Amino acid sequence: MSEQRAVRHWIDGAEVAGEGRERIEVVNPATATVIADAPAGTAADVDRAVTAAQRAFPEWSAVPVGERAAAVARIADGIKGAIDDFAATVTSEMGSPISYAKVVQAGLPYQVASSFAAVADSFDWEEELGNTLLVREPIGVVGAITPWNAPLYQTVAKVVPALLAGCTVVLKPSVATPLTAALFAEVTAAAGIPAGVLNVVYGAGAVIGEAISGHQGIDMVSFTGSTGAGKRVSIGAAGTVKRVALELGGKSANVILDDADLRKAVDLGLEYAWMNSGQTCAAWTRMLVPASRHDEIVELAVAAAGSYGVGDPTEPATRIGPMSSAAQQRRVSGYIERGIADGATVAFGGAGPVEGLERGAYVRPTIFADVTPDAVIAQEEIFGPVLSVIPYADEEEAVAIANNSVYGLGGSVFGEPNHALAVAKRMRTGQVIVNGGEFNLTAPFGGYKQSGNGRELGRFGLEEFLEVKAIHR
Repeated sequence: MSEQRAVRHWIDGAEVAGEGRERIEVVNPATATVIADAPAGTAADVDRAVTAAQRAFPEWSAVPVGERAAAVARIADGIKGAIDDFAATVTSEMGSPISYAKVVQAGLPYQVASSFAAVADSFDWEEELGNTLLVREPIGVVGAITPWNAPLYQTVAKVVPALLAGCTVVLKPSVATPLTAALFAEVTAAAGIPAGVLNVVYGAGAVIGEAISGHQGIDMVSFTGSTGAGKRVSIGAAGTVKRVALELGGKSANVILDDADLRKAVDLGLEYAWMNSGQTCAAWTRMLVPASRHDEIVELAVAAAGSYGVGDPTEPATRIGPMSSAAQQRRVSGYIERGIADGATVAFGGAGPVEGLERGAYVRPTIFADVTPDAVIAQEEIFGPVLSVIPYADEEEAVAIANNSVYGLGGSVFGEPNHALAVAKRMRTGQVIVNGGEFNLTAPFGGYKQSGNGRELGRFGLEEFLEVKAIHR
């Protein structure tokens, strides 16, 4: 990734320059150097992409499901063949540590893409309901808007089921990660996806996102990003009453019960809080602990934090890389300073630069102890390696604290299995992991409250892109 690359839109099966002359620089957050640039797209570029998607829709939607599933399988194979390239690209664009990037940023999307072949085989595309035939049909042209923190994963989670459903797509990736999107477009072309079925338009959310949300020719918007941006997408889409699926922010609670395996709960809790350098929407950023064991748990967390080396994201040993940008570095640093000002105890890390890494967008991974449930750092999404340890008096208070959030995306419970399951059922959140249970790629992923609506992955993720027609006979 040493040479600077100029990215172009991908519309109707070809690279195009677009209508605008402005370019957006892509900066490697570890080195603060420009590695690429992409077009600052315009509404006219969106119009062109939508026209191509509309033109391709009748033929693509008529392709038998088995053939669409085979095409999706070829996309999965293409991702697998380019895993190293995808991992290196994500690392260079947004700083994800390379070891994490290979397994999660690139490896997980391959697994997700592969999983949809089995979903297609078992899915009830048609079913009988009394004298009625229920037919599930593609919704049409989908506008997919993806974030920078998991650029390939979120693209796959939207584009693959949309294509499998028979939809065509206009994709707007983050301005920070255009190289990942360009590489994905190359993979789909090599997989034989016809011209116009997938189109990629680069540019700012305020321009391209708004144009997609309000476009008459787009039948649905699938968006992942901040809650604030998701609200703007919903407002833009309201004028045409299009379907909107939103995967937004989170402030997930890790509830450690008094009968938990503390070391496991803390080790996994810190891993889920700081994965991808803390830049994950479902990160377990609130660790809820029995007040009587607060100091013991904080001591375990601090000891575990020592193994999270901060440094060059291209080095395999690095577990915490830079924030995705200088702006994100300032945001996270501001929250650390706010936590200190509000009286939380810094048990690990804290404010200030990372010694020897002043050039990049680095922050010190931080653990706050004795955090009150209503503190700013316990309520607002920080999106960085910052963990708040919050004591609770009893189980009722633990559940109340866990649910005291505008968000409801993820969460976890550690404890005796039946006890932990009972608490998990009381949590107002879209996904709960009990005692470190394995992530299921065919289970639905999505949130309650201001964490969004709609679901991704598996059968539920496919259904997002389908309409149901009732034919009475």
